[in-house]
Amino acid sequence: MSVADLFTVVAIVAGLVFFLAGTVGLLRFPDSLTRLHALTKADNLGLGLVVLGLLPQAVGLLGGLKLVAVWLLVLLSSATVAQIIAHALRHRGPPSRGPSS
Repeated sequence: MSVADLFTVVAIVAGLVFFLAGTVGLLRFPDSLTRLHALTKADNLGLGLVVLGLLPQAVGLLGGLKLVAVWLLVLLSSATVAQIIAHALRHRGPPSRGPSS
């Protein structure tokens, strides 16, 4: 196993750990804004580490540029969607509680 292969394995496993952390945050955090925060931060870092790990395995410069372009597009789109969701949640107001017993 070469150094590039070892780097690939370590970076992808680290990325998967961040994906798992984002999923745990989605399931465990109490409200929508904190869940959204967990997903956007952890998933963007996780995808960045996966792309970083795949770069040594890319075929040529064009393959590496495609990986980076996909990562940048995901960063841009996830930030935009997170802002739209957060804006909608703030305008909707806090969740209504049912009648108290």
